[in-house]
Amino acid sequence: MNFKFLTVILLSCLFVACSNNHPAESPSSEDAAFMFQDKGQQLVNNMVQKVGDYRALLEKKDVIYTYTYQTPDGKTDQTTEKYIFDGELSYGAYHQHDRTFPQLEGLIEQGYDGEEYWLKHNGEVLNDEDMLKRVAFNRPTNFYWFTMMQKLLDPGLNYEYLGEKNIEGKDYDIVKITFNSEDDKPTDIYQLYINKETSLVDQFLFTVADFGKMEIPNLMTLKYEEIDGLMIPTERLYKKSTWDADVSEAPWIKVNWSAIKFNNNLTKEDFKKS
Repeated sequence: MNFKFLTVILLSCLFVACSNNHPAESPSSEDAAFMFQDKGQQLVNNMVQKVGDYRALLEKKDVIYTYTYQTPDGKTDQTTEKYIFDGELSYGAYHQHDRTFPQLEGLIEQGYDGEEYWLKHNGEVLNDEDMLKRVAFNRPTNFYWFTMMQKLLDPGLNYEYLGEKNIEGKDYDIVKITFNSEDDKPTDIYQLYINKETSLVDQFLFTVADFGKMEIPNLMTLKYEEIDGLMIPTERLYKKSTWDADVSEAPWIKVNWSAIKFNNNLTKEDFKKS
């Protein structure tokens, strides 16, 4: 299997696994003293309040934006993404798809209407089982990328404060996050670097447990924009790293979000395949 394609699939599985939780309400300040597991969870809560919690997303109702994903060889996917936050409905129109179904020419549309994943090519519904499996990766994955910070307060997460570190003159609190497992299988690990000055996650390490990729993490760096009162990490870079956040010499994979607009009056009908 092509290595870059495998990397995409592994990352997709990570976010699919994490995206199935329902959003949790953030603890109020008076409850925080006895609700937090430890300092790590409190720091994550503070971060989420800074960027805007899931209730803030629900108040926005929906979002439309342009999603661009580029691998080091220049292959690019560019989609118009649409989500309804209540129910996690997701739609993507692939105007460029060098990585996703490159064998197909023309417009590709993917959707999740709350019950069904579907795929269209130039307006025609496709029922290929393998392609639909890929859609079942892409739709929740892209949704999770957009809502990840808010979903770090979902139920079923465990927090551990690992201490402090100075990186390039900036002081960080490091918080490890793991996910509960019903069958005792290994779970994904996040290691957040929360900027002490801004309370934002400037970077984080992550693993992909479903494929046994637990020893070598990826490092993702983030840059934010303030949009309608929310702090959105619109620029992302990631590649292989060490647990000390030392990256490899490999080039970065680039992810960008642009033309972000909330409150578009989307309805569930907008996410149906017909």
